[in-house]
Amino acid sequence: MASLKEVKSRITSVISTQQITKAMKMVAAAKLRRSQDKIMQMRPFAKKLSSLLQNLSASGNEGQNWYNTVREEKKILIVAVSSDRGLCGSFNSTVIKSIVKLVQEKYQTQFDQGNVTILPIGKKAFEFFSKRNYKVKSDYS
Repeated sequence: MASLKEVKSRITSVISTQQITKAMKMVAAAKLRRSQDKIMQMRPFAKKLSSLLQNLSASGNEGQNWYNTVREEKKILIVAVSSDRGLCGSFNSTVIKSIVKLVQEKYQTQFDQGNVTILPIGKKAFEFFSKRNYKVKSDYS
């Protein structure tokens, strides 16, 4: 059976852990609030951009528009956005798996010809694709 001293020390340990957890929750809430504020500030920009794109697509000749023209896929650039570090392993692995699946299913022939290039943004994507047989543009960590 545990002695009284061990029980008191355990209680102190649990209390300090609770304080640390409470502080971490407060920091996370502040970061979340900041992120939400930034997103709210971007909404007018997104609305304006959306209306601009709608106006561009509605006006002009549909066959003559450079953005609407269907072309042969000669060179493919895939942008892989991952983290540099931290506790987001499932995010990184999901990004990497999705890109590998995309290359294997849709762009396998271009990949075999060397026409598929990966642009990794983040350390984890750069490490993964540079260690394997992928053509990597450069490192944006």
